[in-house]
Amino acid sequence: MKQIVPYLFLCLLLLNGQLTNAQITSPQIKARFGVDADLRSNFFNNALQAGNDDWFTNAAGSGISIIDTTGVAALIAQYNANPASRRVPLFRSMSRPQFSIVNNKMLIDAVFIRDHHGDDSSVFSGGNKNGGSPLNWSCPVSQGVPDKNDILDMYMHVRRDGVNTNDSLWFFGGLSINNTTGSRYFDFEMYQTDIVYNNATQKFSGEGPDAGHTSWLFDAAGNVVRAGDIILTAEYGSSSLSNLEARIWVHSSVLSMTPAAFSWGGQFDGATSGATYGYASILPKTAGAFYSGLQSGNNTWAGAFQVVLQDNSLSTTYSARQFVEFSVNLSKLGLDPLVSLNDACALPFRRLMVKTRASVSFTAELKDFVAPFSFFRAPMADLSTNFPIICGGGISNLWVNNANATSLYTWNALTGNIVGDTVGTMITVDQPGTYVVSQQLMDSCSSTYARDTMIILGSSTCFTLNQWIDHFIVNKDRNSAQINWNSSLHGHATFFELQRSEDGVNFYSIGQYPTRSDGLYKATDDFKSLSRGWVYYRLKYIIPSGAYYYSHAQVLYVDAADNISLTIAPNPVTDKLKIQIKSVSSVPTELVIKDQTGKLVHKQMMISNSGLNQWVIDKQKSWTAGTYIVEINMQGEIFRKRIMIQ
Repeated sequence: MKQIVPYLFLCLLLLNGQLTNAQITSPQIKARFGVDADLRSNFFNNALQAGNDDWFTNAAGSGISIIDTTGVAALIAQYNANPASRRVPLFRSMSRPQFSIVNNKMLIDAVFIRDHHGDDSSVFSGGNKNGGSPLNWSCPVSQGVPDKNDILDMYMHVRRDGVNTNDSLWFFGGLSINNTTGSRYFDFEMYQTDIVYNNATQKFSGEGPDAGHTSWLFDAAGNVVRAGDIILTAEYGSSSLSNLEARIWVHSSVLSMTPAAFSWGGQFDGATSGATYGYASILPKTAGAFYSGLQSGNNTWAGAFQVVLQDNSLSTTYSARQFVEFSVNLSKLGLDPLVSLNDACALPFRRLMVKTRASVSFTAELKDFVAPFSFFRAPMADLSTNFPIICGGGISNLWVNNANATSLYTWNALTGNIVGDTVGTMITVDQPGTYVVSQQLMDSCSSTYARDTMIILGSSTCFTLNQWIDHFIVNKDRNSAQINWNSSLHGHATFFELQRSEDGVNFYSIGQYPTRSDGLYKATDDFKSLSRGWVYYRLKYIIPSGAYYYSHAQVLYVDAADNISLTIAPNPVTDKLKIQIKSVSSVPTELVIKDQTGKLVHKQMMISNSGLNQWVIDKQKSWTAGTYIVEINMQGEIFRKRIMIQ
């Protein structure tokens, strides 16, 4: 059974260009991230420079690609072989787990989205404006978009300038628009609610309670007690960033009070003149630059995924002014949750939508949009176990199989008994019972982000098989599992039962195998009918008296669509990890293992042959307990798996 508690999401992005000297239009490196209208890490201001991060990597250095490029070579090959595929939207998340510490910076989240092109199904029809309720926005089934308003790709990334929650919070954004001349106008709008767009009905739903939005609330002293919707509106002219303005959704009555974390900017617009609710502009409390913005030069590299233009042509470079990039110091602006709410773990933002407008006016007609999407959704604790039933005198291990490196996991036995530490990603229990793990996003968070519960059953008639199983190996081969085991148990009128599970808890029989005198067993399980995810296997040994024994569970990841598949077992790792990868040809392969900070702890080169390849790596004494990332690089194709080291 599962229990998830309510939670809030990341507060980002408010700025206003009306403050004197607030704008920077020269290349900058902020929190180790390049803001120069270029997408290359280890490259800044038109020159190689090892060390800065950016959207993608194509130069050597310690700077990383913040966007996950897994499968990029296959995607570009598909673009070239089938030009119609270029019109399909594309979504990629951050290349590291959320809240990872890399190069002494806390990486919170990132996203890259490729919008529809040409004949677009996510556009506005006439009459839609900022300040209106999303419920009343109208969209056609499909229509073209003027090239000055047509969104090609959008980027977002948030990080802290250090490893602590009180280090400055920075937002980085990017947008490519088809037209490169004249002024272009766009909005980044962030919502408290889970607003969604339905392509079939061309309607929005899930809007907020206050005239279609969620309003910010303040106490009598001007302190924020609830964050609401946010909008960033920007104008890029023919030469540079012309204006950036930030607004928050409020009731008009709050404009008479003085906020503690920021100041009012003097603008307020709702759905109509005299509206009760609307977007009010804000300013930081202190003077000085808090944002920067630039646009690309001619022939700027368009990133790992290239760029698909409105006419469906594919280009490896941007034209001059086609890509715009900006940064915001949210802490200086007063909208870092630590500043506005005195809580670095309050993340009051669920979804984000990017829109273009017809003119500089905040109330101008809306044109194109990237449909609302979840920007920050940290993995919620999900439990697995190797023994869902404790056999007489045995133990069971429970672990978080999607552990976040910076989350804190605390365990509690409602019934039963935990052996040893109750804090960490894994526990050992020696009694049947109900066990609960509580997840905090960081150890400085006071609120619980998520919970998961697992019930361990008990049996007095079952025992563990481990002492009689020499080897129990599960390999993936296309859409099937190849299962082998050796056992010294034979000569009894009994059999092994092979069991399978999709959740690691509820197992069912997929075959019975009489004991053999040579002790060698093998089986094949076709799992192509299973949905994408983890699949677990274990053995059950039954003797004539009715008593039975269980083996530990082995796990594979099922993804029938992959031409190349990567599996790692066991996970969590105790002393060895076995890495298996299926390749369609013989290619040089690089294997690297990194710890949760991004530090390289293991590297080796190999040749992957056509078919199933397997390597066994001993756990090193220097590998402390925690989360690690295994990366396989096969001629530019990068595959990643997260492992836990016990």
